[in-house]
Amino acid sequence: MNHKLDFYLEWSATAVCIAGAIFTSLNYYPLGPILLNFGTLLWLIVSIMWRKPSLIVINATILAIYTVGLAIKLL
Repeated sequence: MNHKLDFYLEWSATAVCIAGAIFTSLNYYPLGPILLNFGTLLWLIVSIMWRKPSLIVINATILAIYTVGLAIKLL
């Protein structure tokens, strides 16, 4: 199979976001939010590769929200 980089990134991002949601629901802090942040960052990269403004906006916004939330909690 000849998959492009975006294929691997999108499925990696999906797996990381699912893991982040699981760890967050089990109250593993800060691991859950860190994984959600990383998964969202990967999705933002994929969104930019795909040139999809709606996905860029949602992922950039969520990434900013997660980052601020983590910074407030950890600092």
